[in-house]
Amino acid sequence: MAQNPAASHPEAGHPAAGGGREPRHGLRLLLMWIPLSVAAILVIWFVWYPHLPPGDMTDAAAGQQTDIAVLAVTAAPVVIGVLLYFGYALVVWRARPGDDSDGPPIYGNTRIQAWWIIITSLVVLWAFAFGTYELIVPAGAGGGEGPAPIWKLAGTQTTAWTPGTNDMLQVQVIGQQWAFSYRFPQFGGMQSTTLDLPQDMPVEFHVTSLDVIHSFWAYQLGVKADANPQVDNVAYVTAKRLGSVTVRCNELCGIWHGAMFNYGHVVSPTAFQSWASGVQSKEQGDGVLAALPPYALTYDPTVVPQLGKNLPKIDGITGAAGYYYPPSDPVTP
Repeated sequence: MAQNPAASHPEAGHPAAGGGREPRHGLRLLLMWIPLSVAAILVIWFVWYPHLPPGDMTDAAAGQQTDIAVLAVTAAPVVIGVLLYFGYALVVWRARPGDDSDGPPIYGNTRIQAWWIIITSLVVLWAFAFGTYELIVPAGAGGGEGPAPIWKLAGTQTTAWTPGTNDMLQVQVIGQQWAFSYRFPQFGGMQSTTLDLPQDMPVEFHVTSLDVIHSFWAYQLGVKADANPQVDNVAYVTAKRLGSVTVRCNELCGIWHGAMFNYGHVVSPTAFQSWASGVQSKEQGDGVLAALPPYALTYDPTVVPQLGKNLPKIDGITGAAGYYYPPSDPVTP
């Protein structure tokens, strides 16, 4: 049977089953799809985008917020086109009451198939290019890059941190059941359970664990890096706005996993220096710095059990920084 040329091109009018002219369905769909897509894009960009998580406190968080908005803008016309076609088909091409006849024959349309392949391929390639760019430019986009980062944040590596410069602040994040603590090697290796960071200065996190696998998730910072025993996982961020930070463990790590969280703040560089120097002096006077092991990128908890005798008094947490095993545990030295 010869192919019906009109049926091969649904956007063109052709005789309908009832004898009249078939509407130009493709044109109809296009004229409905364009304004709906434009409206969705405007709502996403101007209404939804400013309120998207995780906010814009840091460069990494702002980048993630933009990523979500851009991908939503990219996906909206596709989703609207699919749903619009389904709805149109249900309304226009449904079987009418009492109509038990077979539907009209359906023929292939090479032009539509070719455009579908071209457009979807372009969308996928665009998402790949955009995602790659957004991963490389912000130095890992707040994610852990392992012990040898491929993409590094610009900053000066120093042994003494100075506010108002481009000095990279080094912060070691130590995960343990069930708390995070933080060491600052540029301030004598002092340790705190509060994560304070300076505004507008680069930060280099070194994330590790002393027992099981944890995951350091500083929500407002846009930083998430796994904490693995004997592994140094590096992540970068630069805080752009003052505010509070919530840190949670994002990896199931035992019975009190849900209670493994603490808080921090982004403060001015001078306020940070004052806080860090104050904690350093306090721990020096309390003898905590002398009890801490020398700063290292990873630690073996089985060789530093003496820490637990001092740090719970200072950090206020059970099992603090090294005292992880009960006396009955055979791994305790």
